[in-house]
Amino acid sequence: MAGYSVFARYYDQLTANIDYRRRAAYFNDIIKRYRPAEGGILLDLACGTGSISEEMSRLGYDVIGVDNSDEMLGIALNKKFDSGLNIQYLCQDMRRLDMFGTIDITICALDSINHLPDLLSVREVFSKVAFFSERGGLFIFDVNTLYKHRNILASNTFTYETENVYCIWENSLVPETDEVKMHLEFFELEENGLYSRSSDSFSEKAYSEDQLEALLNETGFELIAKYGDDSFEPPAPDTQRIVYVARCIRNGQTI
Repeated sequence: MAGYSVFARYYDQLTANIDYRRRAAYFNDIIKRYRPAEGGILLDLACGTGSISEEMSRLGYDVIGVDNSDEMLGIALNKKFDSGLNIQYLCQDMRRLDMFGTIDITICALDSINHLPDLLSVREVFSKVAFFSERGGLFIFDVNTLYKHRNILASNTFTYETENVYCIWENSLVPETDEVKMHLEFFELEENGLYSRSSDSFSEKAYSEDQLEALLNETGFELIAKYGDDSFEPPAPDTQRIVYVARCIRNGQTI
């Protein structure tokens, strides 16, 4: 998994279209459907720059954010300093998750599972989440679908432009594995009127619903809901993102 050292600098600018408050409210609605208790300890797994962590904290959860990128976490800590919210951030590879105690709710948002390179890595993450979850704890995560990888991301090129940054995002689909290799070129406007150039590369892998559901079952979860495209409707053939809701039915398992 890449550290996204360059991408971290521009992440918030390039994702400014995401309504994090609305996304957090959606997760909160899911939680309240399946967990009657108020609040609780919430793990924001692969928290990135902390935008979801901040919003979930405002909704009354005791938030722990975990990410493997020092650069992403540095930005999250700056947000925490500005907001004054009581969020704890840890720099960890989510495959090697190590908590101080058990967790009531785990959220892993914005296709972070897709950034895992293979099914073994996905299994490691699911196992770690199960190990540190309270029995009955919720695990909510979203993934980009096979449809999105094959038809939307594919081998396409996208451009993004903000006031200070221009980004060229080039994808290359590997059909045999449904992996999309991504290369980003950034052009940032400097104070002298010239542009500086930097780049970053990473990849995302799409997994089938059957694969993910089998891994949830193997690692101590029961699937209790599956929603398409941030709704409360079931996924359709052209759904681009699926949100999984699972309940931990055992913990303390051998990893």
